[in-house]
Amino acid sequence: MSELNNLNSNTIDFLTSRRSTVARMMDGPGPSEHDLRKIMEAGMRVPDHGRLTPWRFIVIRGDAREKLGNVIADSFKRNNPDAIEEQVEIEQERLTRAPVVIAVVSHVQREHKIPEWEQVLSSGAACQTMLIAAQSMGYAAQWLTEWYAYDASVKQAIGAGPEGEIAGFLYLGNGISDLSDRARPEYEDIVSEWSPSD
Repeated sequence: MSELNNLNSNTIDFLTSRRSTVARMMDGPGPSEHDLRKIMEAGMRVPDHGRLTPWRFIVIRGDAREKLGNVIADSFKRNNPDAIEEQVEIEQERLTRAPVVIAVVSHVQREHKIPEWEQVLSSGAACQTMLIAAQSMGYAAQWLTEWYAYDASVKQAIGAGPEGEIAGFLYLGNGISDLSDRARPEYEDIVSEWSPSD
C-alpha cells in the first residue's frame, strides 16, 4: 500500500507542477516508436460516453511536416495576399518546430443520442491525456491549435473529412532549455462551493 501511496503522490506532484514546452524550444529526436505508441494508447483511454471513439490521431513527422507546411503556407498566402515572404516562411515552418506532431481530429456523430458537446470534450481529453503522457515520459510537449487548425485546405490535406474538426496539434520533442513557470489562477478565484438558497 505504501508503494501505491508513493506512486499516487508522485502523480499528483507531477500534475500540479507540469507545464508545456513552447514548440520552438524543442529539438529531436523526440519520442521513439514504442513511446509514441504508448502516448497514443494513453489518449485512447479517455472518458468516452457511449464508446463512440469520436477522435482520430494523425502522426505528422519527417518530410511530411514540410509537405503539410506547404499547404499551410499556400493557404496563408491566399488569405493574406499582401503578406511578405518572411511571414509566409514562418507559416511554412510551423510543423517543423518539433520532430513529431500529432493532429487530433474530432469526429462528432451529430445524430447520435450522446450529446455533441460530450463527444467534443472527449477529444479535448485525448489531447490533454497525450500531453501529460508525453511529459511524464520526459518529452517536451505542447498542445496548439493556431489558425490552420480551422483552415479547410489543411483539414482536407490531412484527411479530417467534411465533418472532422482539428481539436489540436500536439508538438512532441526534446526540450532544449529549462522550463520556468508562468502565473497561474488563484485557487480562490476559480473554486466555489454551491449551497442551496433558503
